Amino acid sequence: MICLSLNSGSNGNAIYVEADGAKLLFDAGISGKRAAERLAAAGRDIRDVDAVIISHDHIDHIRCAGIYARKFRLPIYMTRDTYRAAGRYKLGAIADLRGFRAGEDLTFGGVTVHTIPTAHDATDPVAFAVNDGSRRVGVLTDLGHVFPALPRLLAKLDAVFLESNYDPDMLATGPYPAHLQARIRGSAGHISNVESAELVAARGGSRLQWVALSHLSEMNNTPQLALRTHREIAGRRRPIHLAPRDRASQLLHVE
Repeated sequence: MICLSLNSGSNGNAIYVEADGAKLLFDAGISGKRAAERLAAAGRDIRDVDAVIISHDHIDHIRCAGIYARKFRLPIYMTRDTYRAAGRYKLGAIADLRGFRAGEDLTFGGVTVHTIPTAHDATDPVAFAVNDGSRRVGVLTDLGHVFPALPRLLAKLDAVFLESNYDPDMLATGPYPAHLQARIRGSAGHISNVESAELVAARGGSRLQWVALSHLSEMNNTPQLALRTHREIAGRRRPIHLAPRDRASQLLHVE
């Protein structure tokens, strides 16, 4: 498997996973031009993508789905409720729109994408686990809280893009008003560096090759703080990478 975060954060999200011949793009939160350029820099052509699979209806994950469909003629997968909720963004025409139900498996040749309902405050949100028959990589962001299925899932993964959104102290002392802080900390918001690191420490099994910290807040986190928290709590047994807010990550391999 080959994985690449094209962008990760409230300014836009898109993660590429290539497995057993299937080329999959999770979310369409950055411009078509930027996505194409960042894939090309990694030696990939966006027109070869087999599916764009949308996690939920928040604008940083879905804003450019219509552009990907029209400019690159890519099939767009999302739940029917997500598509209805996204109507407020005027996505435009999507010629090849394919619906699925949260919790349903999607198949692309020998690759299965498991869709996992999350607790995030969107209309019908899902996270993903990509399975090529021998390896599994998770795309787990916008989780709400550490819901019961999450530790069990992490224990079965070979690699994961994992939300590590905020530092609790930075959030509490930062510029966000009380109602927004409560939303982020709440059961339908995001998980913190501490929660993410504790999850990896408790349930990151021996097969877990790497963790890529994802969806870091610009105002309530720093890459250095997220990395330090994970190393202090989860240890240094496995590589910890970052999915940057403003550029692509390095190519990440799952052996």
